[in-house]
Amino acid sequence: MKIALITPAGRGSRAGNRATATRWARLLRELGCRVRVVGSDEDADACRLDGRPPDLVVALHALRSHAAIRACREAFANTPLAVALTGTDIYRFQHSHPEAFLESLTSADALVGLHDEVKADIPPCFHARLHVVHQSALPLPPGAPGPIKGHYEVLVAGHLREEKDSLRAALAVRELPAASRLRVIQLGGVHDETWAENARDEMARNPRYRWLGDLPHWQVRRWMARARLMVISSRMEGGANVVSEACVAGLPVLASDIAGNRGLLGEDYAGYFAVADTQALREGLLRAEAEPAFVEGLRRQVQARAPLFHPDAERAGLARVIAACGLTL
Repeated sequence: MKIALITPAGRGSRAGNRATATRWARLLRELGCRVRVVGSDEDADACRLDGRPPDLVVALHALRSHAAIRACREAFANTPLAVALTGTDIYRFQHSHPEAFLESLTSADALVGLHDEVKADIPPCFHARLHVVHQSALPLPPGAPGPIKGHYEVLVAGHLREEKDSLRAALAVRELPAASRLRVIQLGGVHDETWAENARDEMARNPRYRWLGDLPHWQVRRWMARARLMVISSRMEGGANVVSEACVAGLPVLASDIAGNRGLLGEDYAGYFAVADTQALREGLLRAEAEPAFVEGLRRQVQARAPLFHPDAERAGLARVIAACGLTL
């Protein structure tokens, strides 16, 4: 089977959409498919394999791949189409750009959601087309460094941008009691130069905060092994792969109470805090530092979720999407 996989994130990007496209391409090849990864700014001819139309088109991002989705529908009228919904699709663009969003969803034979609460946040007429595929992660490598003794390091990983509320953890560790060992390590590139300036300004005024920039994935994983806790402060998420990574690594998480986090960590998870609530996050961090039993409880909860994020489960989910499009592997 020949599959064209469309992503708005260019080659070499460390954005989540590119990471998802790269991982899905590998999993689909393991299912016996031939896969071509295509940029959403390329024309429909780029989706052809051996000069022939693909058997299936999979597009990441309903809005940012909208033009490519439309072009493929026009060029390959008989080719099934699956569209994967991102957080900005569901929680921003379906309201700000409803026509393009709805056109992409209407064009799709199958829709892919990345967390368990997506159905509640899209129009009911699309529920029958929706299939949840959890993003997978691999265990940390043996021998990865463990936490250091001098500080209680808290990790924030992800591109710095408004949707992530990226500096919330930094704000939460300002002006803590002198005895606190809390330190925030932030990893990720910036959406624009303003975010870089804000991160540098925060480092200058806040000795408990370090921003290390956009690091390769293997270095991010080393920091995950070293951290005692992760903070995911997003205002909106479509199902962040960093949550999968944390669960598989057994890394406890303090997470904003949003659908995209609840749909991965579960409704009963004990580590939620209100969106953009600096004081609530500060209290959670101080509690984690002071109460090892609280942190161990969170660790047990994330470890219990880890089987959802095994590569076999994600591969099986993609196979279900292919079947929903009327195709046989």
